[in-house]
Amino acid sequence: MLQKKQKGFTLVEIAIVLVIVGLLIGGVLKGQEMITNAKLKRIESDNAGIAAALFSYQDRYLQLPGDDSQANSRFDAYSTLGTAANGGGNGTIGDGKDWAIDIATAWAKDGQETLKVFGHLRAAGLVPGGAVDSTRPTNAYGGQIGVQDGSLKIAGHVTIFGKIEGPIAKILEGRLDDKSPASGRIQSAEASSTDLNTMDAGKDGADDEGGYSDGLRYDMAFRL
Repeated sequence: MLQKKQKGFTLVEIAIVLVIVGLLIGGVLKGQEMITNAKLKRIESDNAGIAAALFSYQDRYLQLPGDDSQANSRFDAYSTLGTAANGGGNGTIGDGKDWAIDIATAWAKDGQETLKVFGHLRAAGLVPGGAVDSTRPTNAYGGQIGVQDGSLKIAGHVTIFGKIEGPIAKILEGRLDDKSPASGRIQSAEASSTDLNTMDAGKDGADDEGGYSDGLRYDMAFRL
């Protein structure tokens, strides 16, 4: 009885399959790299855009958004809110603790200044949205963006980008600052909803490059 000859793959066929698999893997990795780069660019452009809007408001009205003590008389949209729309007018936005304020908190005179920042900017037409909307924008990684005076012992106003992934925080530090989460114009702490001034900059229990752990998310404060 004649046995049927089993037919297998030739070396050429196997090589073609391996090339195709390699191309597919390379395409996926390249796509992930492009997405990461796009998110990095968005964080950098958002930070620059917020700074430009803030300084434009200050140049136009001689007060800072959020801290504007005449917002209710400046913008018709605040006619129903009255003086609750106003900040303290002392030249600073919040006191370094406003990051912990929930965005659902009602506006009150001289308070909640980091919530009022984007409302005032919206009222002035410098960012899109409604004037009474106190919602903080979200960044490319889903965390909130805030502005306040002081954070992690940084002197002066900062923008805060919440919940940035560790590997991205490393890249941002390497591109824009000194690679350390505890010094320079960019400082970070583990992502939290609490007052950043009570937290240790760079606290993550890790000893990897730049002090950032790949498995953690960070609230990053950028000095304006």
